[in-house]
Formats: sequence, C-alpha cells, structure tokens
Amino acid sequence: MTTADELIALVRSYNPVTRDALIRDAYAFGEEMHEGQFRKSGEPYFMHPVAVAVILSKQQMDDATIVTALLHDTIEDTRASFSDVEKRFGREIAELVDGVTKLTNLQLSSTRTKQAENFRKLFMATSRDLRVTLVKLADRLHNMRTIRSMKPEKQAQKARETMEIYAPLAGRMGMQWMREELEDLSFQVLNPEARNSIIRRFIMLQKEAGDVVERITTDMRLELDRAGIRADLFGRAKKPYSIWRKMQEKDQGFSRLSDIYGFRVITDSEADAYRVLGVIHQRWRAVPGRFKDYISQPKSNGYRSIHTTVSGRDGKRVEVQIRTREMHEVAETGVAAHWSYRDGLRVENRFAVDPARWIAQLTERLETGHDDEDFLEAVKLEMYQDQVFCFTPKGEVIKLPRGATPIDFAFAIHTRIGSACVGAKVDGLRVPLWTRLKNGQSVEIITADGQRPQASWIEIAVTGRAKAAIRRSLREEDRERFVKLGSELIRVAFENVGRRATDKALRTAAKTLGLESATELLARLGSADLTTREVVQALYPELVANGDAHEIAQERAVAGLAAGQSFRRAPCCQPVPGERIVGITFRGQGVVIHTIDCPALAHYEEQPERWVDLRWQEGTHAAVNTVSLDLTLTNDAGVLGRICTLIGEQSANISDMTFLDRKPDFYRILVDIDLRDAEHLHRVMTALEAETHVSSIERHRDPSRALPQTQTQSQTHQQVPPAPAEG
Repeated sequence: MTTADELIALVRSYNPVTRDALIRDAYAFGEEMHEGQFRKSGEPYFMHPVAVAVILSKQQMDDATIVTALLHDTIEDTRASFSDVEKRFGREIAELVDGVTKLTNLQLSSTRTKQAENFRKLFMATSRDLRVTLVKLADRLHNMRTIRSMKPEKQAQKARETMEIYAPLAGRMGMQWMREELEDLSFQVLNPEARNSIIRRFIMLQKEAGDVVERITTDMRLELDRAGIRADLFGRAKKPYSIWRKMQEKDQGFSRLSDIYGFRVITDSEADAYRVLGVIHQRWRAVPGRFKDYISQPKSNGYRSIHTTVSGRDGKRVEVQIRTREMHEVAETGVAAHWSYRDGLRVENRFAVDPARWIAQLTERLETGHDDEDFLEAVKLEMYQDQVFCFTPKGEVIKLPRGATPIDFAFAIHTRIGSACVGAKVDGLRVPLWTRLKNGQSVEIITADGQRPQASWIEIAVTGRAKAAIRRSLREEDRERFVKLGSELIRVAFENVGRRATDKALRTAAKTLGLESATELLARLGSADLTTREVVQALYPELVANGDAHEIAQERAVAGLAAGQSFRRAPCCQPVPGERIVGITFRGQGVVIHTIDCPALAHYEEQPERWVDLRWQEGTHAAVNTVSLDLTLTNDAGVLGRICTLIGEQSANISDMTFLDRKPDFYRILVDIDLRDAEHLHRVMTALEAETHVSSIERHRDPSRALPQTQTQSQTHQQVPPAPAEG
C-alpha cells in the first residue's frame, strides 16, 4: 500500500506547493476510520481509497480531489458523518465526499425506470461539481483492476455495469485511456475466451511479421525528419476489446482486420500538425472516408486531434492521430484538465473545457420534460453515440449523433425550425425526413407556416433534444384542444345555472380547487379530469344543491356538438342522461344520439367520419326523455291503476301506453315514461319490480326502428332518417 509520504511525493511532483499537511491528515483520518475493515482479497480496506488517490494524482488533480479520494468511503462505510468531515476538512471536501457517497449508493443496473431516476440523480450531482464523477470513475477503475477477488456473479454484474455506463461516461468526458482500460477489464470478465484468443493471435502475428509497430514508427520518424518537423511519435496495438468490437461490427475474422495498430504524433504547433498530415498522406495512401478533423471541429469535451487512416504496400491499415502537446493534455485527461496542476500552478490550457459550462450544455441537451423514460432515452442517445458533422446552407456546422435524421438537424438549429419542418434537401436533393445523415453533408430544412410536429416523428428522431421538443409540442397541442373544449363546457354549465363564465370567475374557481390557473382548469375540464358540476359547485354550491331550480335546457343537454348543430335521441335505444352515448351525423338533419352499446350502430361501422364523440351535460335534466318499458301484469281489478300510481309517485309521467297482449290471467303492455336520467329510470323500475302484481319488467329496445322506413312516425317515436349517400 502506498504510504502517506509516497502519495504526497506523487502530488508534489506536479504541485510543489501542495498542502501536504491536509493530505497527511486525510490519510490518517481515513486509515483510522477504516481500521479493522478488509476487502474480499483479505487486504486492509484502506488500501482501496489510497489506490484511488494515486490514480487521480497521475491525472495531476488538485488537493481537494486527492483528499476526497482518501475519504470517499468514510461517510458510507464508517462511523464518520458529514459533519465530522466538514469540521475537519471544510465544506468543499465534505460535499465532494457526500456526492461520491450518493453516486455509490445508486443501483445503476436495476430496472429501466429506476435506472432513469439514477441517471437523473447522477447528473444532478455532476452538475454541482464534476470532481465527484472523476473520483467515482477512479474508484470504479481500481475496483475493476482488483475484481478477481469477488464472486463470479458479482464480477459479471460489475463488469456489465462498467461496460454500459462507466466506460462510455469516461469516453464522453474525454478520458479515452480510462475508457479503454475499463472496457478491456470488463471484456476480460465477460468474455475471457475471446480476449485470450485475440492476444494469442497478436503473439502469432508478431512472430510471423516481426514488430510491426517498431517498423512503422521507424518509417514515420524518417519521413518527419526529412521534412524537418519536430514531433514525438508513439505506436501501439489496439486494445483487445477495441479489436473485438470491430470484428463484431464488420462481421470479420481477426485475419481480415487491418486497422489493428494505432499511432500518435505529438507536435509543437497546430501548423506542424497539418504539415505532419501532408507528409503522411504523401508517403502512404489515405483510406477514403476515414479522415476526421477534430482540430477545426472539436468535440464538446474539448477533444482536438486529426484522425486519418492510411494503407501501406502490404495492405495493412493503420490509424494515425495528430495533435499538439496542449491538445494531447486535454485528450489524455478530458474535462479533468480543468483541475490539472503543473509546477504548483493550475495548468492554463486554452483547449481545456470549463466543466460548469460543459455540464450545463449537456444537461440542456438532455432536457426532456417530465418523463423518466424520456430522460433515460436522451442520456443513452446523446452520451453514448459517435457524432456526425453536417452543414447548414450558410456553412455552419451542426454536430449530431450517428444515425441522426433531418428532423434532428432541424431541431438542433432551433426548436422553431424543427416544429415547422415539412421537408429537407441533402446536398441539394429532396430526401425523406427519415433519411440518415452522413458526415460532411449539407442539409437544408424546408419549413411552412402552421406546421406542427407529427406523432410519427418520435420514431424518426434519434436525439433527445428533438424527441423532447416533439413530445412537448404534442402535449401542448392536446392541451390547446382540451382548453377549447373546456371553455365551451363551462360556458354552457354556467348558463344552465344563470351565471356567466367570466375570467375572474374561472380564476376564482381554479384557486378554490387548488389549480394553478384558469387555463389549467379548462384543460382538465376538456380532458374529463374535472366535471363542470365540480367547478360550478366550487363557486355556487347553493345552485348545485337546488338543482331543480336550474334544470339544463333540453337544447343544451348534450356536450360535444358543433355550434348550431341540433340533435335528437334515437328511438331504437332511447338514451337518457347518465348513459354513455355517441352521435351519428345525418346531412342537413343534425345528429342522432345512440347509447354506446346500441346494435343499430353496426350499420355505420364503415362510415367512421359520421361518428361524433358526445356526452351528457353534468347537472339536473328535465323529465322529457321518453323510455319504453315492457311490463307483464296479473289480470286483476285495479292493477293498472296501481301501476300508474306507482309511476306517478316517482315523479315520472306516462306519455303513452299500448296493449301488446291480453290473456285471461295476465296482460302485456308497453308504457312510455318521461324521465330525467338513468338514475330516475332505475328508481321507477325498482318501484315497479317490487310490486307483487308485476310479473316481469324490462326496458324495451327495438333496433329495427333505426332502419330506414317510409312511413311518418309520431313525435313520441320519431324515426331516424335513412343515411343519405355520402360523397
């Protein structure tokens, strides 16, 4: 285990004015807190925090980060509390340690919804101080280096988590070396046979062809010397996992892979970097489509470099990365370069990214509204995909994830452009909106006034920003429709009780019901989350309680009709308020209302354009809705009079009566009764069913009465007109 003096010496090598007393105190405190604790391997537990601190010292991190590494498990695993750490080491370090503790407690490999919430918490912690994430990555790196002491199932779980979350996160933050090591350590656990096979083939290849790296390095050095360019040159074989991934992506065996070697050229200036590119392309043939200039178009994490792949005489491809020393520092440490020290001073690297600005841009791009599913989708899409660079007609560069479409491009420019998009041109040619964009293409977005995002765009877009904007627009569009419907519903409801739905009245009702605004109240009315009765009762409870005094006018009994549209009840099913209903339009004759289960609706299944979604108004309806009841009565003196009395006692009026059958001991009658609603009907039928002289009672429905007939019906049994020819 590295001692306190050895750790301080490591830090002092790049920061001579380090606060060695602070580091020594943290070392002693951590060692005391973890005393008696051991790792699965049997080693003292405190060797792990020390190893994490060593990893961060090699990244030349500041004193606060080193101390946080030494203490990062104290709050979670020892008797030390947040206040203990704060009193001894200050607020900054206590908050960093607490942040690492919270990240450690996240179960990132759990269910999808839980994982979305974990990502949300991770970025909340990261937005406060990115050093929390740097310590967590170093913590995971050391755990992966020592993972063999864990149980096999635990190894597999941690390796998958590392491969899916921590390795891509390190890459996104610009620490490519850490990403590669995390991937390779995970690969060693998840697929050791494949990794060992690649290593064996490397050994065989070196025996057959000699040291390819040394030979190519020598050739490159010779060319650079001839051109008089000072530069450092490094070469290496790519990591086993990187090669395995290429084999899977290209569906090729090891023997067919060519670009398994990588070389890096570090120059003194940006001009020299481009001179090196010219020298290499003059000496070796460039591979088409394998050139990327991240110097002129840097990545969001500050990464700058020129990437090119060239092919030698033997057909072997090699990748070459060319960058300056400043760019190399950022490439090695990524966003962490902001905290790097050299000779006691924080490194002034003009290419280092301000972490606060970087994370602000990232979280802004990941803004997806209220849905955890949306947030997780945005994180995965925005963080873990390669980028493509496309141009606007004015030559501005737009960065997008690989697989992005013109819709993503449009929303990347501006939400207004994306929302109004109706088409796109790529390199001057009109293309479908689902076209996948490629590097270097010029994209022109065609817009139109009045256009709104379509629901199908959700499946076309790939960026979190575009998907979020589309979903937000769709929600707003639904909201507008609900507000409009709610306005009409509440207007009619207020008129039914002799009041006006003024803005002030609606604001008061919203406040009474605990809603944010009158608009929210209308939206809830339109979406059926709130009833007009509840709104009216919130303002005028005495009017709702005395419903008989303010009956709903018959012409306003139904909600959902167009302005000026008339309606009538279908005689086949005789719907009453309280029952679910649907309307069928008849040209020039208004809407005929049926119960939702009426068999006659089958006649209109092939004409969905004639269907209207309706519902009864909330409140007290007039007793004008005729319902036919089929009664079988015993044939005794006074029975019919008794039945009429029972109906009258329920405040219902008999409007017609027809004898259907008469026998010596019983007779059957059809009685038309005028009722308020379904509840009123239930009361009448219950009262009749309880009468001893009533043998049977049922509601009479006749689907044939909805079919076209030539004869004129009475007003009571008004016939539905035949459906005219459409179109």
